[in-house]
Amino acid sequence: MQLSTVNLPIESLKTFCQKWQIVEFSVFGSALREDFRPNSDLDVLVQFTPNAPWTIVDLITMQQDLEDLVKRDVDLIEKRVIETSDNWIRRNEILNTAQVIYSTTYEPA
Repeated sequence: MQLSTVNLPIESLKTFCQKWQIVEFSVFGSALREDFRPNSDLDVLVQFTPNAPWTIVDLITMQQDLEDLVKRDVDLIEKRVIETSDNWIRRNEILNTAQVIYSTTYEPA
């Protein structure tokens, strides 16, 4: 799968990730397939540092900031939510196909 159809501002995404304490930023879904269209949303999977204090309001702000950055609607999902999902088909599909765009040297304890 290739992220060739999405023009992502990599340096701006790096700054975004640092601001929001994101240690891994990945995309999945149609952005990696041939059915990605100009009006498609961007499916994003993020992993935060363990001490990231984000509330639901912060997550909404984060999603809005990201939408402004990539100029399209975004579905922002925390990786831990997918990793603990009871829907194993969805979980496996997302985790096995997600393409990492940004990652720090962070390693979970």
